[in-house]
Amino acid sequence: MSAALGLKAKPIAAEPADDDSDISALINRLTAEVNQIAVDKTKAIQQITNQMKMLALNALIESSRAGAQGAGFAVVAQEVRGVGQQVETIARELETQLTKRTGDLVASIDRMSQRSRGERMVDLSLNAVELIDRNLYERTCDVRWWATDSAVVDCAASPAAAAVTYASQRLGVILGAYTVYLDLWLCDLDGNVIANGRADRFRVVGQNVAHTKWFREAKGLRSGDDYVAGDVENQPLLGNAQVATYCASVRAGGQANGAPIGVLAIHFDWEPQARAIVQGVRIGDSDKARVLLVDSNFRVIAASDGQGILSERISISLNGQRSGFYHDRTGTMVAFHATPGYETYRGLGWYGVIVCGV
Repeated sequence: MSAALGLKAKPIAAEPADDDSDISALINRLTAEVNQIAVDKTKAIQQITNQMKMLALNALIESSRAGAQGAGFAVVAQEVRGVGQQVETIARELETQLTKRTGDLVASIDRMSQRSRGERMVDLSLNAVELIDRNLYERTCDVRWWATDSAVVDCAASPAAAAVTYASQRLGVILGAYTVYLDLWLCDLDGNVIANGRADRFRVVGQNVAHTKWFREAKGLRSGDDYVAGDVENQPLLGNAQVATYCASVRAGGQANGAPIGVLAIHFDWEPQARAIVQGVRIGDSDKARVLLVDSNFRVIAASDGQGILSERISISLNGQRSGFYHDRTGTMVAFHATPGYETYRGLGWYGVIVCGV
């Protein structure tokens, strides 16, 4: 089973969204050009009608000077003046209506563009959290499998020096092949670490972890088919590294229904694996986006900019939805998608989130 299968899933491509953006920009530009042409032409018409009215006024003045002989010419001048006023009215109405229509079109295109962008960001949010789900599904398989390893089972049953040495060697061999882990710990039922895979690097044998949430939950597992998926945390015994700990119970004879005799805890090297996922989401520079993974308490557990990890909590307006997007008061777009889980891994209530600046 691949140690990094989840990381190999192909991310959603951004090119179609870029094409949509280009088309929207083109339509916006052409609409603005049509609007400007309409304004320019109506102004030109208004200038001509003003000249017509001026000519009509001059004709009226000259006809009045001519007396009775100019009376007929005065009628023509009045008609020309009236026609000029009608043309000016039509030109103004044309400008008003065209400006309104093109304005409505631009607004509609902008709304469509924003919706398309928002839906794209929701898809990419799903992509991010789905990738980590697939990756962590592998971790749940690993821990249950390795808990049945004969060296692990024998050491948990009888932690003599030779058994501990062999179990540590066996765990070290596993770590050599599965580079996504920092360390593997075998604990007794009292929470004492009795063997680990990197004893030369992490001197944890003899340490007690009974107080940890993941150990308490693992101790209460009903069978060897069950597992515990811990929250992402800084682990002091591993140099304060960011880890996601997965546990399974070690059972007598390596059988799923055997009596529990220990706990195997595997520490997933969280930070580099999660960083590869959030930084691998294919968003454009123009989006000014921050890609996040957040846990069920909306604590940032991964960020494409590397900021706020395990310390920042963000506010998301879910409105009872598992996915969606919205704009906050500042105009910032927030897109989110809840964890879908993968196979037997149900997920931990995490979200993929993308925050796009204005």
